[in-house]
Amino acid sequence: MPVSPITVLVASYLEPALVERIAASDPDLTVLYQPELLPVPQYRSDHGGRKPELTAGRKDEWAGLLARADVAFDFDWERPADLPRRAPKLRWIQATSAGIGGFVRRTGLDRSDIEFTTAAGIHAVPLAEFAVTGALHFIKGVPELKRRQKAHHWERYTTTRLAGRTVTVVGLGGMGRQVAATFKALGTRVIEVTRDKNVDEFLPETDVLVLCCPLTPATEGLIGAAQLRLLPAGAVLVNIARGPVVDEQALIESLGEGHLAGAALDVFAVEPLPDASPLWDMDSVLVSPHSASTVDGENAALTDLFLDNLRRYRAGEPLRNRYHRDRGY
Repeated sequence: MPVSPITVLVASYLEPALVERIAASDPDLTVLYQPELLPVPQYRSDHGGRKPELTAGRKDEWAGLLARADVAFDFDWERPADLPRRAPKLRWIQATSAGIGGFVRRTGLDRSDIEFTTAAGIHAVPLAEFAVTGALHFIKGVPELKRRQKAHHWERYTTTRLAGRTVTVVGLGGMGRQVAATFKALGTRVIEVTRDKNVDEFLPETDVLVLCCPLTPATEGLIGAAQLRLLPAGAVLVNIARGPVVDEQALIESLGEGHLAGAALDVFAVEPLPDASPLWDMDSVLVSPHSASTVDGENAALTDLFLDNLRRYRAGEPLRNRYHRDRGY
């Protein structure tokens, strides 16, 4: 059976060598890539970037590329909600993010005929490392050590340890499985909470709560004031899911009361985190600007995933990380 030609649009910045890898993967492939029409990355592996100010002619060029695409690496940065109209041939998008549910619902793309695959698993190791870092930051008393260091205060004391504690991981996708495995390797007892379980019943025995679940209608506000009260005094919360999974005001109040030992947060209800948020100035909070997943080798790993899915797409095989509209992830 002859293989028909296919046109791939690279819609966010990739290093030229990686674009060449895609182009060389299939002789029947046409790769469209004009980085001067794309957002400018502000750091390595940035797929958001600073949007360019295009002239009318350049906008027409970008529209022309969209119109030719059968497959896209990433979404249209300019008017993603208009993709079904602007890219009528488009059948599949490989996203560069693991959590696209909120985005495709907000833009209405979940009502289109376009198939989506996510970057699930690509960020699992760095996010697991951040989760462990966040837990140890508070369990080993790093904020207090920094205070003593600043005061030049030398006083021996007794510390605590992570090993032997109970870590509850909510969400068992690629990220959650990696988080669970990493904590198990450090000698903790790990409780794995999937979507068919009620997290509330496990909270009273949880020393470290790690949120790894996608943002869906079922998980929005999953951890509120009632859930925070169920956690033992001195527990640590790590959020590497999405900001709205946690009631942020309830979290601020719980931290202010001293019930939680701390919270390591990579995601927030509003991003960037507003200047007026109390979270910025709380010693019991570790603020990460939604960057815990981004490492210097991310683009190469994304390209590997895309090439594997492109081979599957061409062969009519099931794609990895297919987005399920009914589940929201």
